[in-house]
Amino acid sequence: MTTGTFDRKTAILLFGGVGAILLLRFVVMADRGPASGVIAAAESAPLAESRLKRLREFVATMPAREQQFQQANNELAAREKGILKADTGAQAEAFLQEKIRRIGEVNGIDIRGMEDARVRPLGADYGEAMIYVRFSCRIEQLVNLLAQLANEPELLATNQIQISGSPAKEKILQVRLGLSGVVTKKVAQEKRGGAL
Repeated sequence: MTTGTFDRKTAILLFGGVGAILLLRFVVMADRGPASGVIAAAESAPLAESRLKRLREFVATMPAREQQFQQANNELAAREKGILKADTGAQAEAFLQEKIRRIGEVNGIDIRGMEDARVRPLGADYGEAMIYVRFSCRIEQLVNLLAQLANEPELLATNQIQISGSPAKEKILQVRLGLSGVVTKKVAQEKRGGAL
């Protein structure tokens, strides 16, 4: 292959490519006019009228849309009343621990310590704060504790209950209870620090 033939082949390919581009631009895509251009006077009045009609219909539905938006906002606010009011995961865990301790105290159950505590994502928009406690009680005390937890205004749930009985006549139960509460996404995404 010599330099002269290489230049000739390159020139033929160049002219062929430019010809193909011009053919596509002016022949194949000729019916598709530019996006912005001058519209003929005969076409502009009916188009403007139809645009105006669509705009009026859209504006007429705005009050109904605003009302639906406000109703949805109110429903969301009512549902989110039960979210734990905490800025950090530690505050949410402390709130849950205090809540279970207080309800246990009302039912005559001594709940002092906490075995484990975690905060994890719950779906895309919320988080779940969890604590695990261990205590001893009678069966009626446990039933009353669970009933009172269900009646609390916060979004609380038991996510784990392990019950083991004792052979004693008093029928004391050993209970390991996991209590969860819903928190905001910000609390769930908070980084834990410091532990070695």
